[in-house]
Amino acid sequence: MDRHARADALLRTTLSLADAGLRVSYLMHVVRASDVEGLARALDAVCERAEQAEAGCREALLAIVDALNGPGMEDVVQRLREQAAGESLLALERLVRSPIRTGHPPTPSGRPPATSEAYAAGALRAPPRDGEPGRPLTLGERKSLARRHNRDTLHRLLADSHPDVIRALLRNPRLTEDDVLRLAARRPGRGEVLAEVARSGWSHRPRIRLALVMNPATPMEIAARIAGLLLRPELERVARSPAVPANVRALCLEHLERRPPVNDDAGGVRPDRRVH
Repeated sequence: MDRHARADALLRTTLSLADAGLRVSYLMHVVRASDVEGLARALDAVCERAEQAEAGCREALLAIVDALNGPGMEDVVQRLREQAAGESLLALERLVRSPIRTGHPPTPSGRPPATSEAYAAGALRAPPRDGEPGRPLTLGERKSLARRHNRDTLHRLLADSHPDVIRALLRNPRLTEDDVLRLAARRPGRGEVLAEVARSGWSHRPRIRLALVMNPATPMEIAARIAGLLLRPELERVARSPAVPANVRALCLEHLERRPPVNDDAGGVRPDRRVH
């Protein structure tokens, strides 16, 4: 089976699943179970067609990005990266690229990864008792509060820096897109927190995707994969932003160069404008 036939088979099954979560689960299974050579060629074909604005491929690419951003996928992504480099599968290479860090630390202000105590700093506290200040709430208590529906508590938990708390919070039906946007756009940000946002269904919202790519604390590999989902005006905005790591900006320029031309109202082609 050639790469386009395999890509078509992957697309048919993926798009036949109406639920976004089922699509991601299916693709995670396929990625883990398939031979890396055939899988890499099929994904490269999907990526090429998505870059040319083929609607089904762009829709499937959203689920592919979610699958590759999932927990425990680092090893298979690395194998795909090596296969893409070895066979010059350029469209796949753009999807799984691991940009070299250029002056932007992986954690805010160059801090090392947070300890449990640092995660708890500034967290909600228990009510004071017997004249003593309230103790910081435990991780379990904060995760429990993140599942409740009190808006004031949810708003305060957005400042929590523990990824487990954020993961629970992102599943709360009372959370709004504006809440998540503030979380994705916060400076300084924490890579662990932003990775949880990227792995959630909220990353399907255009404003959230853009905020994640533009946040210098977003893990580079995740930002690079999401960049391929951005629309032309968003790619241009990222490419112009000095706050975005240079290699992510360069990747956005590559995506811009590969978008097909759009016809003007008179049926001609505008060389300076392209579809999303």
